[in-house]
Amino acid sequence: MLTAGNKAPDFKGLNQNGEEISLSQFKGKKIVLYFYPKDNTPGCTAESCNLNDNYSYFQKKGYEIIGVSPDSVASHKKFEQKYGFQFHLIADTEKEILQAYGAWGEKSNYGKKYMGVLRTTFIIDENGIIEQVFTKVDTKNHTEQIQTKLAL
Repeated sequence: MLTAGNKAPDFKGLNQNGEEISLSQFKGKKIVLYFYPKDNTPGCTAESCNLNDNYSYFQKKGYEIIGVSPDSVASHKKFEQKYGFQFHLIADTEKEILQAYGAWGEKSNYGKKYMGVLRTTFIIDENGIIEQVFTKVDTKNHTEQIQTKLAL
């Protein structure tokens, strides 16, 4: 698992508009990189909407927001259009980015074990270094959780 102080792995993926997005293209900017399980599910919608509602705040503080899930480009497009997201949603259908960040792993539900997305957020500084990792994400209040931890 990546921790604060580690270099953030570079990645490439397609966003909801089919455009290739890479971490390296944001060099010099701070990033809120969040991994979520599935478009249009209650927790993922709450988390994404909370970040979107505070998008201008993050922009003023110098942060870009990037969401990643294993959903398709088409699914991300519908999700973005439904809620008006102002940031990139990357389709990681092959789970390469999820695995590089340790956000894909074993989960358990009612005693049944399976592989899935481990909801995680990485705060990455302008030099590509991980500043903070959130593994216990408060989906409804994620912005406040980030603000409190980083004293923004």
